[in-house]
Amino acid sequence: MAKHANLSQSQARRLALKCQLLDGDAGLPPGREGALRCVERLGYVQIDTVNVIERAHHHTLWTRLPDYRPEYIDSLLAEDRKVFEYWGHAMCYLPMADFRFYLGKMRTFPDWSSWQAPFVKKHAKLMEEVYARIRAEGPLAAKDFGGTAMSKGWWEWKPAKIALDLLFTQGRLMVDRREKFQRFYDLTERVLPDGVDTTLPDEDERELFFTRRALAAHGVATPDDIRLHLRRSPKKRKLVDRLVEEGEAVPVRVEGLDAELFALQDVLDKFDDTPLEGLHLLSPFDNLVIQRDRLKRLFGFDYALECYKSPARRTKGYFALPILFREGFVGRVDLKADRKAKKLLVQGLWWEDGVRVGEELKRALRGKLEELAAFNGCGEVVGPP
Repeated sequence: MAKHANLSQSQARRLALKCQLLDGDAGLPPGREGALRCVERLGYVQIDTVNVIERAHHHTLWTRLPDYRPEYIDSLLAEDRKVFEYWGHAMCYLPMADFRFYLGKMRTFPDWSSWQAPFVKKHAKLMEEVYARIRAEGPLAAKDFGGTAMSKGWWEWKPAKIALDLLFTQGRLMVDRREKFQRFYDLTERVLPDGVDTTLPDEDERELFFTRRALAAHGVATPDDIRLHLRRSPKKRKLVDRLVEEGEAVPVRVEGLDAELFALQDVLDKFDDTPLEGLHLLSPFDNLVIQRDRLKRLFGFDYALECYKSPARRTKGYFALPILFREGFVGRVDLKADRKAKKLLVQGLWWEDGVRVGEELKRALRGKLEELAAFNGCGEVVGPP
């Protein structure tokens, strides 16, 4: 039986935060190179459309890179071709170096036994017409195609937009660039840079890759954490056991947690168990908080994003950000960037039960709000604390 590693809850949290580059000393270079290293280390950065403050992908990178600017990820996508867009656990920026491990999903879409088949069958002719236009004309966006009829059941998109998304999911098209957040698509062979490995991995190689990705990003993880990291197949349990047998991973016991956890041995060997400082205002789509069950299990933080609820059902505002102070979550703050007035509006602030709200915490929060305001192009913070 494999030997277990033993961690206190505090150590497990520190390990998770350091693997998530939230220790304030990630050693990342400045500029675009730092943004690329961040995406590579985390494995993905989720893209989201909500823009009451700066969108989630930019916010997530800024949290870890104080000098980050939105043009960095845009350039890494459109100019450097160091990242690409595709489905991870949601729509994400992914390292171009990982491209081959997503080929399996592209080449098996659609699953003809699933809900996907009717969409492909219904739009097959249109898909070929859209593909032919892009092949002839170069990168195009959904706005470049006519047609206003809406399709019920796929977010009420117009048919050409559905066709673009299907071609993208099949891997026949890739995102060439974004302009004002709108995607422009081109043929995959014209987007992929020279030298990218397009060898299709076998199932075990692919699943081992994603298992290692999840463990490296999480620090400690359950089999479900591993599976949900990039929503790969449920075979990871078999493969994490294999990593344990080969000595690459080790089972972990965390004091006070009744959960089956694993970690990479190399990550544990390099773990610097020093206390963390600082305060972060995390995006609701941040890599650390997106798995809500894991967040509650490891940090005791029960978090829900309420922007999708009706106003009458909200208890913590429209877009409340988790407040991470040192090694724990101490509250949440509902923010909105009034870009015209250049003001960051604090619309609500809620402290967690039992949190001692001293002057140090208040100063740290005020300082981070001012930094976030500047990142959002605002010159003033309006509201508490």
